[in-house]
Amino acid sequence: MNPKVVPITSRSRGDSSKSFGEQDDILIAKLRKGQSLKFKAFAKKGFGKEHAKWQCVSAVAFEYDPDNALRHTTYPKPEEWPKSEYSELADDEDKYQADFDPHGKPNKFFFNVESTGALRPENIVLNGLAVLKKKLSDLQTQHSQELQQDGLTIN
Repeated sequence: MNPKVVPITSRSRGDSSKSFGEQDDILIAKLRKGQSLKFKAFAKKGFGKEHAKWQCVSAVAFEYDPDNALRHTTYPKPEEWPKSEYSELADDEDKYQADFDPHGKPNKFFFNVESTGALRPENIVLNGLAVLKKKLSDLQTQHSQELQQDGLTIN
């Protein structure tokens, strides 16, 4: 492999992180003066449910109890488990998990989203929330319409 040949996406990523992934043009190849390409191309738009090649997320992780105070996970040897980056326990303590809270409920959720580079993680989360909001709104509308129809047939 020629070390001088670098994919254009790798080059542009180092130049400015603000413009990476948000360009209108897709560069297929850079040609020298006098060179040309002749080919047929077919574009197909798809989504992640259909095939993994259209997914913009490579990994997602979440946690809601970084110190295991709710005991939803039982550790055989808590001292062997690494502390979460969101842990509120002091590093110098010999305490490996928080005290058990039988009436506790999760009130914070920590998400890590790793992107494939096609979209920024912030955009992925915001677009996902917008889709979820629309689906819930549609469900609520459909439910209220069904209730109105059932109310008319009963009377």
